[in-house]
Amino acid sequence: MDIMHSEFRQNPETLRRLEELTDEARTGKGIDPGSAEWLFSLPEQYSPLIRDGADRIREDFRGLRIDPCTVMNAKSGGCSEDCHFCSQSSHHQTISPEFPLVPAEMVRKTARLAKENGARRFCVATSGRGLSDPQDVKGIAQSIETVRRDVGIWSCATLGILSREVLETLHDAGLNRLHHNLETSRDYFPRIVTTHQYEERINTIRKAKEQGISVCSGGIFGLGESDSDRVQLLETLRDLDVDSVPINFLVPIPGTPLHDEGAGIGAAEALRSIAVSRYMLPKKEIRICGGRVNALGSRHPEIFHHGASGVMIGNYLTRMGRPPDEDIRMIGELGFELTAPHVPDQTDRP
Repeated sequence: MDIMHSEFRQNPETLRRLEELTDEARTGKGIDPGSAEWLFSLPEQYSPLIRDGADRIREDFRGLRIDPCTVMNAKSGGCSEDCHFCSQSSHHQTISPEFPLVPAEMVRKTARLAKENGARRFCVATSGRGLSDPQDVKGIAQSIETVRRDVGIWSCATLGILSREVLETLHDAGLNRLHHNLETSRDYFPRIVTTHQYEERINTIRKAKEQGISVCSGGIFGLGESDSDRVQLLETLRDLDVDSVPINFLVPIPGTPLHDEGAGIGAAEALRSIAVSRYMLPKKEIRICGGRVNALGSRHPEIFHHGASGVMIGNYLTRMGRPPDEDIRMIGELGFELTAPHVPDQTDRP
């Protein structure tokens, strides 16, 4: 769509700047934080134009390919950290499953089913501050090796704050990607987590990249943060040069502080956030994960035309998601295609 020939001729300066920002993002460098905040500030009447710009940017750098992933809750509950959104924190009174690390064979079976359901990447998740117990490290390494060798699907893990030694062990086992969210901006983080520091998360990402492990890192929108906080988070992710940016939308869980505060986000705001993310990070994989159906309702299929190039299918740790076949069918019906299946070997990296 040509923004300069839209129906909003009465605001030529706004239209001209929108077109300029779209052109700037299409060069691949992305727009600056001030421009991103300006996009957030525009009235809803401009949302179709922002959507069309984000759609063009996505198609330039990601084409029509959508990358589906899925996650397995491999160790649940009893977490020492007080993340205000999380049902697995021992600081909150929630109804959440609690169990120790599952065996590698269970991970293998779940990964095989995920691949059959259309996932291109399989993530193993454990609760807790980080992976440090030698037996758990050994168990996760075995699971990663099994997924790589027996299932032939990209392996991912979300394991909390990790040491360089643990990351080296996981890399040697064949870990392709580490998922490690920053959650929100550095400034807002202390209002969401008090039991560890933002820099600890930053350092885990840097150490993973030093090991040659691809990094998936993003956050949760709807925690009560401002537009400026969202832009600050995206800028930090750009500075860290992560490969994939997962965007989650808060699902307020009873028993967590954010449920009591009434936090959350609506469809228009969620879609604007996806589009601005694409403008700031034009080349990156932007993956929509937890909370999309809750936040977007019937509008959740619009995520791809707002700039998303990846999606999490199936369930989300302690929350139910949509049946995978419905998402796979939706992707095709919208005119997109799945990324090609890939059988990684030990040294292959995405």
